[in-house]
Formats: sequence, C-alpha cells, structure tokens
Amino acid sequence: MARADSRTDPPRGRQADPHDADRRPAVVGAVVDAQTRCAHYAGALDVVAIRFRCCDRWYPCLHCHDAAEEHAPVPWPRAEHDAAALLCGVCGARLTIRAYLAADAVRPACPACGAAFNPGCRKHHPAYFES
Repeated sequence: MARADSRTDPPRGRQADPHDADRRPAVVGAVVDAQTRCAHYAGALDVVAIRFRCCDRWYPCLHCHDAAEEHAPVPWPRAEHDAAALLCGVCGARLTIRAYLAADAVRPACPACGAAFNPGCRKHHPAYFES
C-alpha cells in the first residue's frame, strides 16, 4: 500500500479542513485517548501528535515512535518547517511546524482553538525539528 508523500499535505485531490474530526489522521502508538494522549504522556496538556518525517506516521510522542519503528527518528529540516506535521488533539487542527514553534515560543497553545499544550514538550524539539 502506497503512503502519501511526507511533504504533501493534504492528500492530492482533497482540500484539508483542519477542524474536521472525520479527517483526522490515524495516530498510532500507545494512544490512551481521542485527544492523542499516550501511555508515556497522559497529562491534561499532552494533546499534540507529530507526523514523523522519517516514516510519515503520526505518533503522540517520541517514545511511541521508538517502540513501534525499527529506525531512529529523523528531525524535520528547517527548510521544511512549513509542513503540516503537528495535530492538535483537542480540535483536530493540523499545524505547520513553523506555526507550532511560534505559538510555543509565546504561550504553548493551539493557534486554532486555544487549547494549552505541555511546555515540557520543548525538551524534545531537537528530536523532532532542526533548529
């Protein structure tokens, strides 16, 4: 089965509606709830999933990726920070890396719905994004 190109979002022929829960990508791993909390991070603010560049799969966290994949994560290059690679587990909005990092620098929250994100996620940024 062919997967969509990791740099193509939305899939060809369809416009993405970032708020349509029916079009949310499948988040895999040790997911605990519908807001993308997982077995590793299940706090009230742990509501962000990331599309990993290396495998084009959505995971709640680095640990979920590592448990499921046989390869090391590959950070998104700075030149690709316009990729929609983050998902707000509250409203379903797909965020570009650039928008996520900008919101995180001010107040970690979804720019679409205002749901607060865990500020502790910053310590994992080097594994996800080139700076």
